Amino acid sequence: MAVEVAKIEIKSVADASGLEECIRSGQMKADEVIAVVGKTEGNGGVNDFTRILADQAFRGVLMKMGTRSEDEVKQIPMVWSGGCDGIITPHATVFARNDKTGPADKSRLTIGTAMSPAILPEDIGRPAMVEKVAEGVRAAMKDAGISDPKDVHYVQTKTPLLTIETIKDAEKRGHTVFCDVHESMGVSNGTTGLGIAVALGEIEMPKAEQICRKLDLYSSVASCSSGVELDAAQVVLFGNRAGAGGRYRIGHSVMEDALDIDGIYRAISDAGLELPDRPRASDLGGKVVNCFMKCEADKRGLLRGRRQIMLDDSDVHHHRHSKAAVGGVAALAIGDPAVFVSVDAMHQGPHGGGPTIAIVDLGE
Repeated sequence: MAVEVAKIEIKSVADASGLEECIRSGQMKADEVIAVVGKTEGNGGVNDFTRILADQAFRGVLMKMGTRSEDEVKQIPMVWSGGCDGIITPHATVFARNDKTGPADKSRLTIGTAMSPAILPEDIGRPAMVEKVAEGVRAAMKDAGISDPKDVHYVQTKTPLLTIETIKDAEKRGHTVFCDVHESMGVSNGTTGLGIAVALGEIEMPKAEQICRKLDLYSSVASCSSGVELDAAQVVLFGNRAGAGGRYRIGHSVMEDALDIDGIYRAISDAGLELPDRPRASDLGGKVVNCFMKCEADKRGLLRGRRQIMLDDSDVHHHRHSKAAVGGVAALAIGDPAVFVSVDAMHQGPHGGGPTIAIVDLGE
């Protein structure tokens, strides 16, 4: 079962016309779509409802143009990351599975999906959430047909965060929560990153006091997002598997800091594209489908020894600074502003940097 991939521009807040065009052109069928990862143009915060609007629009197209029931379409993992700061273009990367096969000696893109057990509000930021996320990741590996964690190059998740209502629910049941509403987005992402790292053998199970504190514990393939849309970890896992079929391959690396453009090229090279020693966008030949990365302001307030002020800015949140900056570096690297850049990278890549993932079209 081969995977087909399409990057689609989102032309307005609730636009899914690009998906319609992709289906009408025959690149994929509506019933073949198995996952969507996208950037929407809202504020990227707790109350960013552009994620919900995009979700409704894309599911609506699949309902209209396919034969699956509403309940079946609702089960398709769609991970929406809000906030297109700087030059980032709102877009979605759509993944479909068809009946094409491939030779056993060629390793190609494969995808697995899973849902973790329900994550309670009191789990967020604590070992229980790490364990539940790890369980979901292992299930997604099995679904992808991957047995070796080294073949996993990208784990995109969506997990719950805290709201006033869920905090009250926990308190009514006699439980405390780890943090407040606004901190919970980063905490949920960070705890999830540790769950991914545990599942893939990148780290041992962390102690409770290390969660969201010991930042040198991280996953190099995690991209974690959170929102109000669900109450469990939705896991979309990407890797390479021999005989998977198709013409796409995936690779990963890390950006050591916000300026590490070489980290992006390392990921592209890891995906199987041959590059010169000092690559530029013009060397890619249009073969990079998309890059996905996480970033975060360095809490030391430095970038290559130079003082940074984004953490001191009272007008613009540091998430928006870092997303715009890394988005610019990524767009320069591949020559396309439609790049997936998400913030809140705690426990996802090295502190001040983050994982970077590339999917390339090898044409065969």
